[in-house]
Amino acid sequence: MTPQQTLNGKTVSVFDKKNLAEHYREIQEVYLSDNRPWVIGYSGGKDSTTALQLVWYALGELPESKRQKPVFVISSDTLVETPVIVDYITTTLERINQTATEKKLPFKAFQLTPRIIDSFWVNLIGKGYPAPSTQFRWCTERLKIRTADRFILESVTKYGEVVMILGVRKGESNTRDQVMNLYKIEGSKLSHHSRFAQSYVYTPIEDFSVDDVWTYLLQKPSPWGNNNRDLLALYKNAQDGECPLVVDTQTGSCGNSRFGCWVCTVVQRDRSMEALIESGEDWLEPLLELRNELAETQIPEKKHLYRDYRRMNGKVKVMKKGDDWDIIRGPYTFDYCKYLLRKLLEIQKDVQEKGPYPDVQLIQPEEIEEIRRIWMAQRSDWNDSLAQIYEEVMGESLNFTKDDLGSFSQAEQDLLNEICEKHNLPLRLVTKLLDVEHQMQGMSRRSSVYNRIGDVLSEDWLSEEEIREHIAKPDGIDTRRRNLRYI
Repeated sequence: MTPQQTLNGKTVSVFDKKNLAEHYREIQEVYLSDNRPWVIGYSGGKDSTTALQLVWYALGELPESKRQKPVFVISSDTLVETPVIVDYITTTLERINQTATEKKLPFKAFQLTPRIIDSFWVNLIGKGYPAPSTQFRWCTERLKIRTADRFILESVTKYGEVVMILGVRKGESNTRDQVMNLYKIEGSKLSHHSRFAQSYVYTPIEDFSVDDVWTYLLQKPSPWGNNNRDLLALYKNAQDGECPLVVDTQTGSCGNSRFGCWVCTVVQRDRSMEALIESGEDWLEPLLELRNELAETQIPEKKHLYRDYRRMNGKVKVMKKGDDWDIIRGPYTFDYCKYLLRKLLEIQKDVQEKGPYPDVQLIQPEEIEEIRRIWMAQRSDWNDSLAQIYEEVMGESLNFTKDDLGSFSQAEQDLLNEICEKHNLPLRLVTKLLDVEHQMQGMSRRSSVYNRIGDVLSEDWLSEEEIREHIAKPDGIDTRRRNLRYI
């Protein structure tokens, strides 16, 4: 293995300390040391590819009789990955499974996806979660950690214990180094998993530099038939880093630059998408525009344009800003969620027509069905807005039945609106109470209906204008202000 040259002419390489045969020998020794199956986290990037390729070659040198312990290759598709990356990873996993079968190797690849209730669009468009930020990064837990957790726990249940193989390297960040050192087992190549007592972690490339990674990939061909120079080209086009497969809360989902979810608003700019567009993938422009629009909703001065003045629990929270009090905004308004769904469907239609993937789905049918259920059950969408939006954009009707999702319609809502205006009652309050009663129909025990009605009545039902009048005069105590939370 040829060492990499640094800019000052000194040769610095992990292969100077331990040659490739010794790396393979270490992997073989760890593999043969117990009966615990291996689970390799594969994200499609350079580091996870290097780790998987090292393990593949090392186990391939063992006699067939000794490579009976299963090696599961798991890759998380968050359902909001850049289509170019999804295509690359899907093709790779198919090749891994085919080649492993042909060569009688113990590898089996799985593409994992989050549960529909955890998906990005169900939470953002369905429930109104604001676009993720560094202060509220709700996406990592739902889209990545829980997905990997389910597979690990299922494997632990079946086999008792498992070993996670991760393509992580020291020196990438101080936090990662501290975590890797914290869980190390004295005298062993394994570490404890940070959260699961019956899981262990092995990091075969922890001492590799970036140069070592590319040296190995470019000098050692992909054993499952990929061209590693295609991976290098993908990096050059994206000019970016990769999002690792995340298995704990200590491992950051992405760095300051990223190579993964096209909707990521945790970073200031999506340089990866911008670079892909500049390299000729101009059909991705609508995706970048929507991502930038979501990022704009995080601007403090503009939050009131997109987000409700009440929190998801219906309560209002205010905080001190200088000499004044201000409202901490809650989820996206229902109107903005409807706008986002329409926009997303329009973009999906556009990229299907103009891009290289005519069957690409930016939002899955199951997500659409779940969003519709949430809108009707939790956001009092008696008008079935989702079905109307879908038909207007896609030119076809949904196959979902209306049945038990809700018996009320726009006609009832119009009548109710007139009644509420006449008696000066919030329309949303009455619709929520009716929804509670409707959802409890047919249940043998209805004792919880009182608690649910109480929860609805305890929400803040003053208008935003009334709330602002009260927080502007905090000494003017009013019984209607009793629910306001000051921080």
